Amino acid sequence: MELGKRELGRTGLHVSKLGFGASPLGNVFGNVKEADAIASVHEAMRCGINYFDTSPYYGDTLSEQILGKAIKSSNFPREQYVFSSKCGRYGDGFDFSAKRVFRSVDESLQRLNLTYIDIMICHDIEFGSLDQVISETIPALLKLKENGKIHFIGISGLPLKVFHNVLDRVPPGSVDVVLSYCHYNLADCSLVQSLPYLLSKGVGVINASPLCMGALTELGPPQWHPAPTDLKSACTSAAAYCKSKGKSISKLALQYALVNDDISSTLVGMATVDEVRRNAGAAIELEQGKNLDLELFQEVDSILKPAKNLTWLSGREENN
Repeated sequence: MELGKRELGRTGLHVSKLGFGASPLGNVFGNVKEADAIASVHEAMRCGINYFDTSPYYGDTLSEQILGKAIKSSNFPREQYVFSSKCGRYGDGFDFSAKRVFRSVDESLQRLNLTYIDIMICHDIEFGSLDQVISETIPALLKLKENGKIHFIGISGLPLKVFHNVLDRVPPGSVDVVLSYCHYNLADCSLVQSLPYLLSKGVGVINASPLCMGALTELGPPQWHPAPTDLKSACTSAAAYCKSKGKSISKLALQYALVNDDISSTLVGMATVDEVRRNAGAAIELEQGKNLDLELFQEVDSILKPAKNLTWLSGREENN
């Protein structure tokens, strides 16, 4: 049984429902051995994952470098895989200028060992001027699209309102993909309210952080997690409940995110072969007709309910 795929908006691309989030390759969640990281990418390809997402921001270009080494050492046909990277956010800060975008794409192509990048995403646009993103960043990406260095254009951010702001103001069809994170998971499903609008704009929707950046795991949220205390506490309680029942909150959270057909792909951070196999196994269970554990879901939902849809400020005040 293979992993299922969905069409990504109007791009013509078909992406695996489970996508490979490459931020852990940049040691964002702890140090990972290079050999293990490369092996995880190759295992993902073998398991049927065909969508991989990275950014020069993750590990200050380390994630792109490691993914590039994995791509170079693989023997998988390029045309069967979809790779996205990002521009605008870097280890030294934010820069959404056209000049930086042109340089950024060339640098990413080199690090990734690719001749083109399928999707180039403006990274966390709430930290910049949306006027600049609209008038400078996206036009620069459109030029790169014309010359074949990138094939499609996306935007990402935490506050959902930034997607509405940009999509209402750019020429129709100039943005192909929206990447939303931490807004479609067991603790926060506020993305649902924006899905009809996003689909009406013809954009493909990618959901990242179905585990709420580690909060919906047995290990719990990392120290740097920006969520309010009430949300982190509720997630910790829900994880403990699942463990007491011999269940995995991570598996429940992933399967919950994967069943929504309006979301083309759900990105999960992975960096080891075991993580890949575990996540792919959870996705394949759904393909085989196994349903979400509704009894467990209802219990967890009741634990998370007091903190449901709590979020945090991200970027400029006017963009939240």
